[in-house]
Amino acid sequence: MITKKVSIIVPCYNQAQYLSEALQSVLKQTYTNWECIIVNDGSPDDTATIANTWIIKDSRFKYLEKENGGLSAARNSGIAIADGEFILPLDADDRISSKYLELAVPEFERDPNLKLVYCKAEKFGDESGNWVLPNFSLYNISQNNLIFCSAIFRKQEWKIIGGYDEKMIYGWEDWEFWIAMLKNGGGVKKLEEVGFYYRVKSNSMLDKTKGLKSDYLSNYLSVKHADFFVEHYGSFKKMQQELEQNRNEYEYKLKSEKFAIDVFCSVFFGFSIFGKYKKSKQ
Repeated sequence: MITKKVSIIVPCYNQAQYLSEALQSVLKQTYTNWECIIVNDGSPDDTATIANTWIIKDSRFKYLEKENGGLSAARNSGIAIADGEFILPLDADDRISSKYLELAVPEFERDPNLKLVYCKAEKFGDESGNWVLPNFSLYNISQNNLIFCSAIFRKQEWKIIGGYDEKMIYGWEDWEFWIAMLKNGGGVKKLEEVGFYYRVKSNSMLDKTKGLKSDYLSNYLSVKHADFFVEHYGSFKKMQQELEQNRNEYEYKLKSEKFAIDVFCSVFFGFSIFGKYKKSKQ
């Protein structure tokens, strides 16, 4: 039986009301060789009090308190002191299924080339149902993030990358981390079981990542991983040419459809979509 240790990293900032639910899902794991590091990221609520109740309940829960520095910094601080060979990030307002570790960890033994294991997911909270994401490929992940934060990877991979990028204070830190980990090769396995539950809130970080913040993150990613994006999209000149070609094709198609509709309306209904009525013969 595989008994390699998994370190579950739970950053918490102003999410004390959800923390026990997340930690309960950790406690229910059928795979028992784990530790859970709760990282208090300078939270002004009662995170410390709640964390302490879980430390008393089970010695596998550990606690780290630090000044507020953002999600990436909190995860990095927790992983830095982790004893496990494998890392599982878990946000304080989410949950994992009881068999997630049991199903995921053996996959690394079956395929030594694996860098990342994740699973199917469901939403809960303000929205419910399956969280359907595109299948993994390097091209797909170059377009959008399609792996949530709670995937399992080796701590060694985190060391090689240099951790989560702490400059990404507005979000998208998971996406950047996966790109850094996978762009030069390595396998990815998606379990067919639902192992992750994502809490949807009306004021989630994803909703806040818009406008100037989104532009900043896009530009930052494009520069940091220019080699990756050029590999999948071609040179920036080629990208510009393809955009122009797509725009021209779209405009031509739109004009053609308008022309066809106009002819149809004119013949059968006696008017044009452009507002010019056709006079019928007397």
